[in-house]
Formats: sequence, structure tokens, C-alpha cells
Amino acid sequence: MCTMSAPDGFESYKGDIEEVERKVAGEFDPGARALVVAALVFLVLLSFVLPHAGGARGFDVLAGTDAAASAGISLPSRVFAVLAIVFSVGFSILALLTRRWAIAWVALAGSAVASALGMLAVWSRQTAAAPYPGPGIGLVIGWLAVIVLTFHWARLVWTRTAVQLAAEQERRRRAAENQGKGLMDLGGERRDDPEPPAD
Repeated sequence: MCTMSAPDGFESYKGDIEEVERKVAGEFDPGARALVVAALVFLVLLSFVLPHAGGARGFDVLAGTDAAASAGISLPSRVFAVLAIVFSVGFSILALLTRRWAIAWVALAGSAVASALGMLAVWSRQTAAAPYPGPGIGLVIGWLAVIVLTFHWARLVWTRTAVQLAAEQERRRRAAENQGKGLMDLGGERRDDPEPPAD
């Protein structure tokens, strides 16, 4: 009678189970937060249609048009616009579509840097020389939307990190138990039927 058939049958599926666990560990479920993130991404996009300074819209700042040059757009405003469109819009949409945890991290990091540069961009417009206009409504709305988007990505990533750490700890505990059972089976110390008491 062969007693090793059941463990061998399970061992053949063990790799598949671990692969599924790794795939699930790399994904996140935003739930209702996905709608909030999508609305904020739309708001950031909308801010590029609105004026960032004088007659220069956000897309003018990105493209470096004559309108941006006449408004005296400085480097912080340009860098903020690029980071906002790449990370707060591009990577946020990509993270929502793929639900990959690593892409959400990139969206969070880029949006956090964009938030800081947005503050610098608004400040540089407020301290601009007299002929140049101050910050436009598009710049302010875009900056605030990026800040709120950063907050939501941080909440989602932090929650995912806690769940992933708990799952990893449980996986290690099960692996240690299985290894201990395997050692007991090899040593012959584990028996399925209890021995009858000695007289």
C-alpha cells in the first residue's frame, strides 16, 4: 500500500497555488476609492484646460508655447505640469486599469513629488515681477487635486502594505509547519495510529 500518493498529488499543485498567491499579493482592490481617484484624475486633467498664469493654460505650460513664454512661466511650473500629467494622470490611470500594486506605488511617489513642486510653482507665481501674472485658477486646482490624489494613493498603498505583510507572515508560518511535518515524517516519529498502551 502506497502512502505517499496523496502528498505527491498535493505537491504537483503546490507551485500553482504559490503562483496564484504571488499574483494576488501583487494586486490591489481599490473598492469605492477607485471612483474618487478617477474623479481626481479628471480634475487634474481639467486643470490643464484652465489658465495656469494669465492666458497660458496648462497645456501651454507643457508644450512651452508663446502664451507660456509671454506669461513668464518658470521652471517649477513646467516641472509640476510634467509630473502631474505623467504620474498623477498617467500612472494613476494605469494603476486603476491594471490594479498592480507596484504601479500604485509609482503613482504615489510621483504625485507626492508633484505636490511639493506644485507648492513651489504657486509660490513662484505669487512672487513674480509686476508685468507677469500671478497663479491662475488651473494651477491652484491642479495642485490641490494632486495633493488629495497623493493622500488617496497613500491610504491605498498603506492598507495594501499591511495586508501584504500579514499574508507574508501567514505564508511563512504555514511553510514552517509543513517543513516541520516533513521532518517528522522522515524521522519516523509521526504516526497516524496511536500505539496501544503497554501492559
